[in-house]
Amino acid sequence: MQRRQFLRTTAALPFLGLAARAQPPASPALIERMHAPQNLEMNFAGLADLITPTSSFYVRNHFAQPKVDAKAWRLKVEGAVERPLELSLDDMRKLDAKTMPLTIECAGNSRVFLTPAARGVNWQFGAVGNAEWTGVPLAAVLERAGVKKTAVELILEGADTGTVADPQSPGTMPFARSLPLDKASRPEVILAWGMNGKELTAAHGAPLRAIVGGWYGMASVKWLTRIILTERPFQGFFQSLDYTYFERIHGLATLVPITEMQVKSLIARPTQGESIAAGSAVKITGAAWAGESDVEKVAVSTDGGKSWNDTSLLGRNVPFCWRLWEYEWKSPVAGKAVLMSRATDSKGRTQPMERDHDRRNYMISHVLPVEIEVR
Repeated sequence: MQRRQFLRTTAALPFLGLAARAQPPASPALIERMHAPQNLEMNFAGLADLITPTSSFYVRNHFAQPKVDAKAWRLKVEGAVERPLELSLDDMRKLDAKTMPLTIECAGNSRVFLTPAARGVNWQFGAVGNAEWTGVPLAAVLERAGVKKTAVELILEGADTGTVADPQSPGTMPFARSLPLDKASRPEVILAWGMNGKELTAAHGAPLRAIVGGWYGMASVKWLTRIILTERPFQGFFQSLDYTYFERIHGLATLVPITEMQVKSLIARPTQGESIAAGSAVKITGAAWAGESDVEKVAVSTDGGKSWNDTSLLGRNVPFCWRLWEYEWKSPVAGKAVLMSRATDSKGRTQPMERDHDRRNYMISHVLPVEIEVR
């Protein structure tokens, strides 16, 4: 890496250190990032397995958690369909179910490391998780409803409602996002009532949650109540104003909706500011993910980006899931060491070294250094 790039990256280290010192010890399974509405982050330093326990899985709420009576709850499927549906949870369970492990990352994960500070929940590393979801493919419900040829996409609407101050929302509204029909019909998009072998909890969207494999978490709408097939692209608040980024089209910056997760890796251990003994054997561990692609390799630098070494990818590749990795390192003489990880996916895309500011306050996928003390 060029010296200029290194200086830009390491310039954020003092800020990273301040953020890490504010983080609670490694014992809690979840760290509260916002009280009302409640937003809870996984303690990423506790990363140990492919599957994230439900008790450790991050919780993202835009509004207050709604109270939904599972017995009275119904899922409505309407709009550009041949046969509008109103399905109970029992109706959903009668359809052919499947269980899939899928990774979800909040589009604002790692936002606390942006400079200057950006609006939104100040996530560090842990607004991401990989769970086993049980439910019915969304495609099966669409087939039952009969999608009209004029339909172009569908809107997923949740039971949670509220207002947003920045950017200002048009009064009270539900959380809603849309999916193009080609994505909605894929097998990695399911309507889940189960998580990690048990009933889905209220905090994670019970009685029913959409899980959109390969896409950022805003697409996985919780407390799902309506699916609306539309004949024109949805321009709702969370589709056109929020959860968007700038795409350069003919040299002009145009707002487009956030969709697929970007190639990204993070170091779980050692943690920011941790002290290790000089000359000791250190295992650097972490996870990497690549949205709709597969993680091909992860490289680690222990000298602030001057040199890179390939890590060992653990386990087998599971589509739409993160990949755990590790690297054995012998720590040098006393002083500070800057650790970095950088992932490459099967399409040849490599995690960037610098932040793309066209992404606004989302899609934080650039390399994030971890500074440790060698004593």
